[in-house]
Amino acid sequence: MLDPVNEPLTHAEFAVSDTLGRKVVGGGTDPYGSFLATVPAGEYRLAVSAEGYTPYRASATVTENSLASLGDVTLQVARPAELPAPGDWEVEPAHSSIGFTARHIGLARIHGRFNSFAGAVRIADPVEHSAMHVVIDAASIDTNVRMRDDHLRSADFLDVRRFPTLEFYSERCTHKGGNRWAVTGALSLHGVTRTVTLDTEYLGLGNGMEGELRAACRATTELHRDDFTVSWQSMLARGIAVVGPSIRIELDVQLVAKG
Repeated sequence: MLDPVNEPLTHAEFAVSDTLGRKVVGGGTDPYGSFLATVPAGEYRLAVSAEGYTPYRASATVTENSLASLGDVTLQVARPAELPAPGDWEVEPAHSSIGFTARHIGLARIHGRFNSFAGAVRIADPVEHSAMHVVIDAASIDTNVRMRDDHLRSADFLDVRRFPTLEFYSERCTHKGGNRWAVTGALSLHGVTRTVTLDTEYLGLGNGMEGELRAACRATTELHRDDFTVSWQSMLARGIAVVGPSIRIELDVQLVAKG
C-alpha cells in the first residue's frame, strides 16, 4: 500500500471477505506497507482503509498452491468533510448519547449512560478556536440495574446531592489529520476539575427530517476515578463491590444550528 507520493502506508487496515460478504481474515500493513493473507482457493473481495484516504476495494481469485498478488496499490487522499459554519449550535439530545463502559472489579463489563444532558457549541473561524459547554445531570446515570444506579448516585460515588451536575468546558480543538480532532477542556466531576482530551471523529454535515442542518461527531476518552477523588481503594477496603478504577467514555453527538 502506497500513498500518493509512493511512500509505504504503514497504518492501513485490510479485510478479506468471501462472496457472501463474510469476513475471512483481516489485519494491518507491515512497516513496508505490505500484507500477506493465507486463504483457501476461491473468490474474494478485498477492502483497504486508512485514516485520511479514500477506501480501496478489489476482487481476487485464489487458486490452489498459488499467490494472488495485487501489486502496488496507491490510496488517494480523501476529501475532508465540510466543517460546520461559524455561529452558535446546540447539542440535540434526542439524537445524541453519552455512554460509559467500566469493569466490575476486573470481571464483566458494565455499560451505562447519562439520560439527561444539554450542550452548546460556538463554532469559530478558524474552527480551532471554537468553544463548547456541556452540562450533564449526574442523577440521570443509568446502568439498567436500579440498586446499582442508586449506589452510583450515593456519596460513595457521584454524590449527586452535593454535586448534581458534571460539566465540560472547552476552548481548544486541534486538527489531527483527516476527520480526527482532539478537543481539550476542563471536566468538573465530584467537586474536582481536571483537564480531559476527547479523541474526536468528525462525521460531517447532513439534514434532519425537517430539513434542519446538523453536524455529527463521535468522541472517546478515559477517566480515572482517583483523579476525581472517587476512591476505589477505600471502597475495596470496606468490602464494597464496585466498578474498576478506569472508565471509558463514549459520545455520539449531533449538533443543530441555532436560528
